[in-house]
Amino acid sequence: MAVCASDSTTLRADVDADGRLDEIRDQNRNASGSVVFRRDGRRTTVGVGDARGFWQKLRGALKEDMATRGAFGDFDGDGYVDLALFYSQRDEGDSPRDSMLVHEVRYGPLARDLSSDRTGAIRMGSPAFVSGVWVTDADRDGRSELQVLQSGGDGMIARHIGRQDDGGISVGGEEFRGSDRPETELGRLAFRACAAR
Repeated sequence: MAVCASDSTTLRADVDADGRLDEIRDQNRNASGSVVFRRDGRRTTVGVGDARGFWQKLRGALKEDMATRGAFGDFDGDGYVDLALFYSQRDEGDSPRDSMLVHEVRYGPLARDLSSDRTGAIRMGSPAFVSGVWVTDADRDGRSELQVLQSGGDGMIARHIGRQDDGGISVGGEEFRGSDRPETELGRLAFRACAAR
């Protein structure tokens, strides 16, 4: 399957396995991007925030200050792009709100609404606000690692790493804790650059 990064904010891959390359965009580099599907000369754009299902949207309807974050990568190494999806409540003050309504991985190929027939849990140590997510493949084994930035309390940000494990992703191993947010741009994805046409 062809997967490549065309620049630091766009990834090209066949997300829905229809034989056409789609574009995953994250122009603001804040893990709230979208996928542009093309078929028969028409474009359909689906945002990560639109990916939540009916019941997930209903559960969050009465909560304020919620945000959706998502990262695309091949977490299980099968050659299809997967989606790690989070929906959590933003911080207010020094104590993180422990309200994470969605923390799941949707395994590819993904449908055109970013749903999947196969999902798994993202096992988190804390249900605090997820402010950023991105993927890497540091060990070059063909399976993406999930990098998660999460509220750590007292204005601090904690960075955790998640890996495919037991039908889902297990996140742990705090690597960074500080008040400065590390750079999380799509260019850090572990995909090759697109070949010149």
